[in-house]
Amino acid sequence: MITSREDYLRYLEADRIALCRTKSLLRLWFDDVWKFQRLMRQLEYLVNCKKSRLLRLVTHYRYRKLGIKLGFSISINTFGPGLSIAHYGTIVVNGGARVGANCRLHVGVVIGTEAGKRSDAPTIGDNCYIGPGAKLFGKIRIGHNVAIGANAVVTKSFEEGTVTLAGVPARVISSKGSIGL
Repeated sequence: MITSREDYLRYLEADRIALCRTKSLLRLWFDDVWKFQRLMRQLEYLVNCKKSRLLRLVTHYRYRKLGIKLGFSISINTFGPGLSIAHYGTIVVNGGARVGANCRLHVGVVIGTEAGKRSDAPTIGDNCYIGPGAKLFGKIRIGHNVAIGANAVVTKSFEEGTVTLAGVPARVISSKGSIGL
């Protein structure tokens, strides 16, 4: 969680590296996914450090507007540093979810609660890869270095790390994990 200006700058740099973005002006103005992630980190900083209320409102408005344009519904303070959103498209992340550092998300991902519950959201470890269309529901725990395959539906915990999950319902199909992805 971002609690200082140093944390904010560290998260931004980790996200930039994870996205393989250069520090060019064209990227700053025309790369909407990178712009969204920068706004998300800025809003986290402003909210967590209790900065100017007006600046928080303006930043929140810009964040929500760009999120709607890109199809993202991602609550703040859910991802650790090094988030990489592959490209725009529908991505939904519940505010109760907690995702570790260096997570890569693809289009169609849903990280949500169990039906009828508001706060029982997944906890996901570091260095995880979540493939296109993957769905994770309920109060589950996913270990470090886990790769979740395309269109997998994860409804139970897989706390052991370095595995690959796939299928409906998801099951372990490999012990390779997300290393190298």
